[in-house]
Amino acid sequence: MNARLASLGLVLLLTSGCAHQAATRDTPPAQVVADAAPTADPIVDPAAPADAVATATEAAPVVAGTEPASADATTDAAAGQAPTEAEQDFAAIYGETALGQAGYDPIADPTLPTPVVAPQSYDPWEKYNRQMHRFNNAVDRSIAKPLARAYVKVVPRPMRLGVSNFFNNLGQPVSALNALLQGKPKQAGQSLGRFLMNSTLGLAGLFDPATSAKIPNRSEDFGQTLGKWGWKRSRYVELPLFGPRTVRDTFGMLGDAPLSPTRRIGNDATRVGLQGLQLVDLRTQLMATDSLREGATDDYALVRDAWLQRRQYQIHGDQQNGNSAELPDYLRDMEDDPTVPVNAMPGLPGTP
Repeated sequence: MNARLASLGLVLLLTSGCAHQAATRDTPPAQVVADAAPTADPIVDPAAPADAVATATEAAPVVAGTEPASADATTDAAAGQAPTEAEQDFAAIYGETALGQAGYDPIADPTLPTPVVAPQSYDPWEKYNRQMHRFNNAVDRSIAKPLARAYVKVVPRPMRLGVSNFFNNLGQPVSALNALLQGKPKQAGQSLGRFLMNSTLGLAGLFDPATSAKIPNRSEDFGQTLGKWGWKRSRYVELPLFGPRTVRDTFGMLGDAPLSPTRRIGNDATRVGLQGLQLVDLRTQLMATDSLREGATDDYALVRDAWLQRRQYQIHGDQQNGNSAELPDYLRDMEDDPTVPVNAMPGLPGTP
């Protein structure tokens, strides 16, 4: 009996040894865990000293044949996958070669067009202009803006629109003459056509049937004419009460003044009354843009740069393939809207 039990134990011992050798032989080397003495858990008590934490971390078991995960692993894992919709849009904008390039900087891409750089304002008289800007703002806050608010409160909107149409119609002959001086006979004819239609069917310009008849409304002045004739760059100047101008546009204003229909009115009271109403109407139209200046860190620079950019567009905007339909919507709408003052700037009491 004892002999049988001894034989059975020997067989079991030999069988387990063979199985252990087979398991060790079939396991890849990368999966074999290196023998190491049991160590403490690397996640230790936060109150433990820093040296103890470092020692515990260093003593943690390491799996042979493995490496720590890195950022490249994520990129490699994504390799071979179809690009996402956002990546396809990126490739459509910046080119197929840009998709998937590590460290790609679209700003430095030589295939992209040159970034737009806003022209620098030509303002050598800035010290004087800032003082005049403060004066104009004081006049606007104390006189022009209160009058405009009272005008809006008392006069109904249809009547205010009629007043705006009336003064816009009075400026059409001047626009026609300057368009002709700039070599735009078609535009000159359109301005004259607007003047005749609105003066007759529109009851002296109070109504605007010319717009319903699809006759374009293009405003031109002698300052724009001088710009077309070659006076490209002119220094910025802010005039008392008249607001933003350039030296070129100051001469242009003097050239247009004798052609103004209101100046031909012999009765002083009527002429002054109409000019005053035009000032109030102009300031009323600009009330909607006052919010653009609220909170500006430099109100003077904001007004100057906005006025100069708008003036630059008025002089050279029609050179963009000669088609206003290709202009940005906001510029095309401003150019076609007869209620938008041509040379005025928000918050200033000046008139063209």
